[in-house]
Amino acid sequence: MRQWTIDAFAAGPFLGNAACIVEPLEIWPPDAWMQSLAAENRAGATGYLLRTQAANRFGLRWFTPATEVPLCGHATLAAAHALLGELSVGDTALEFDTASGRLTATAAGEDRYELSFPRPRPRRIETPPGLAEALGAEPAEVWAAPYLVALFDRAETIGRLEPRHDDLRRISEGLGGQGNVGVAALAPDEATHDVIDRFFAPGYGILEDAATGSFHAILVPILAERLPRATIRFRQAYPGRGAEFEGRLEGESVILRGRAVTVMESRLHLT
Repeated sequence: MRQWTIDAFAAGPFLGNAACIVEPLEIWPPDAWMQSLAAENRAGATGYLLRTQAANRFGLRWFTPATEVPLCGHATLAAAHALLGELSVGDTALEFDTASGRLTATAAGEDRYELSFPRPRPRRIETPPGLAEALGAEPAEVWAAPYLVALFDRAETIGRLEPRHDDLRRISEGLGGQGNVGVAALAPDEATHDVIDRFFAPGYGILEDAATGSFHAILVPILAERLPRATIRFRQAYPGRGAEFEGRLEGESVILRGRAVTVMESRLHLT
């Protein structure tokens, strides 16, 4: 059984976020086995694919080293790259059956792919008590979705945040979220991106995630009307790596676009 380690939403190797993608399976292994392999891999996520009767349609599940998650954008991008770039699945458009519904991925040239997500409906809320203290700065706006989203007025604030992760998890879960908080600000005019952001995921057992597609799917509808272009350019500023996304609204879908780079192919000696 093979798997590939793929850097997703990456401008090159060792950037973006690493995902391990296991070659397509005929049946789902036990959940405990999938969780154990994800813990062994210690990548941002491990993605498992299940064959269906359609050549371009697969089941897809995602596990961080700590837990199964309902949606993982970077491992979906990596799965598309494994199928189209490594296994040469014949079609350039893929469908994935997931816990978050049907997702699609399309080849966009030069190891780039477009992912289609159902459009989230975040709602603006008052800043929850303790959130500013947990983040280390006062947000200008807070939005609620499966994750909390804190927007700041100044881009330089994003890199300076040193959050208290246990408090972030408690605040997010107390509002019905998944224990995770994303932060973002509009970038300066001279920057090569429109938005700079970070994502803290203690609810998924990850203090800070390196590239988070599901978070950007929430940011796109929040920010779409505030920027002069239809396609928003994001930079997720994880220290030492950095990830690059493009996102746009398309009807009831959010389209995310990014690049994937294979850095390793390995063989699992497991039965």
